[in-house]
Amino acid sequence: MRRPTAGTAFVLTTMLVLATTEVPASAAAGPFDAFADQDVSWGACAFESIPEAAPSECALITVPRDWATPGNGKTMQVSISRVASTGAHLGSMLINPGGPGGQGTSLPGILAALQPQVHERYSMIGMDPRGTGQEGGFDPETCEVPLDRLSQRTDLDARDRSKDSIAEHQKQPRAIAEACQSEALAPYITTWQTAYDMELIRILLDEPKLDYLGYSYGTWLGAKYASLFPDSAGKVVLDSSVNFQGRLQAAFEAWPPINQRLFDDTFLAWASRQFPAELGATPAEVAANWEKARAVYAGLGVSPDLYDQVFVALGSPFSWVLAASILVAGVSEDPAGTLAASGLAPTADTVSRERFGVPLASLTLSAVARVLADDPEDYALAPTTRFAVACNDQPTRTAEWYKRLSDRQGPEFPLFGWQYGIGEVCGFWSDAPRQQLPQLPASVAGRVLVVQGEFDPQTGYEQAGSAVRAAPGVTMVSVDDSPFHGQYALEGNPCVDGMVNVFLLHNSRPGSVTCPGIPLPGETSVFPVPGPVRSSAAPRVAAASIVPLPELRAAAQSMISEVNR
Repeated sequence: MRRPTAGTAFVLTTMLVLATTEVPASAAAGPFDAFADQDVSWGACAFESIPEAAPSECALITVPRDWATPGNGKTMQVSISRVASTGAHLGSMLINPGGPGGQGTSLPGILAALQPQVHERYSMIGMDPRGTGQEGGFDPETCEVPLDRLSQRTDLDARDRSKDSIAEHQKQPRAIAEACQSEALAPYITTWQTAYDMELIRILLDEPKLDYLGYSYGTWLGAKYASLFPDSAGKVVLDSSVNFQGRLQAAFEAWPPINQRLFDDTFLAWASRQFPAELGATPAEVAANWEKARAVYAGLGVSPDLYDQVFVALGSPFSWVLAASILVAGVSEDPAGTLAASGLAPTADTVSRERFGVPLASLTLSAVARVLADDPEDYALAPTTRFAVACNDQPTRTAEWYKRLSDRQGPEFPLFGWQYGIGEVCGFWSDAPRQQLPQLPASVAGRVLVVQGEFDPQTGYEQAGSAVRAAPGVTMVSVDDSPFHGQYALEGNPCVDGMVNVFLLHNSRPGSVTCPGIPLPGETSVFPVPGPVRSSAAPRVAAASIVPLPELRAAAQSMISEVNR
């Protein structure tokens, strides 16, 4: 499993100020002149067709390597996809799954099938952002990290605060930062550059406006596109939002508290309802068994750090069942029988086959431990886009700052607080940002809708709330009691989908309202949990118990959560 990692000096020059001036569509011809008349040859997509998804067509477009110097002759290719509208055309909506670094060309076909009313009126556009390669085609950019620079220990436990332990933990982020900064393309893989790619896509599509739907990091990308090109941005839906008016890194720094909240207040209670005989009938009993399983896996060669990470970023139903399966296997003599007898059996079988390589009937503790055991070769290649964007976009903190953050967060948020700060790649990043990203202007705020789950463990509710407060005119749909990452079109929540669809189809944006969440995996009702959403005075609409295309929806849920881990 991948470690969830995510920060140094910043010099602001006159060139940066010039580079970040807002560029209205009417004045944007200059940098786009040499690229705006290229032919877009739509054809077959490189990725495999997805069952039940709407058919897509794909194309490669040419963009300058550096939009600050577009005429220097150095170019690169970006893959895009399209699912054309089937009815009266309202516009083109670009969709981004997040990351940074998520490939997005297969996503429009999925969402077109899940939201046919929107598909009828909108052409849905996907993009594999610069640096991410071509989905199903050429590979993403990667940083080659020398194995001898990484820790070879398989027993790392961030609770060990000795000098040696801290040094071992910091080997990986230091090596990744140095490797990624040595990549020739890394300085040009940023949100600023990708936003310019998006504006070129709008021009090539011959659309007066570019509508947008972005999940997770995609909310940052969409907000910055609208900030750089306010006259080009149409309706903007930001789902599971970071604080796009603040610091991107703050979203990662919030992972310890938001994941501890989810684990303590929601996951442990859910696990006690699902497996009272095996894990305990109360959250406290489940927590004790969780610690017991941590020790069991450590004895089988699974580092405590990796075990902890299983329970971080549980943003999809699939990840909840995966975590439950690993926990049950750690304390049960018959994990396969225990899971098979539960209401989670179908998903547990999928989890077992996909993650552990065996059907549920053959799942054993040793099979789980074998997959979880730390393998240093997993980190020989690092995704360039993930770290280049996170660390290039804005000024970063130092490694010492992040170590002190770990010291502060660990005691209060032990699930991930000890680990996060000493594993932060941006702490070792020495390159300064080349461009400054502006904040959302008031002229765009009335066209922006934020959608946010209350207990989202990947982009915290407080982050979204801060963005909305800092951008007067933006409104937010809160989803009460929801622990999931990605709401619109993914959860089958009729309240959320209805709010967003009325905005997209009828240009009637809701105010700041609250929708109820949907039941957790294996359950038929919602168990309310106190949290930051105040729902008593907000309109509430009951969630449907049956939703269409459940397998396609589950695949989309997992995709959005996993790409943002």
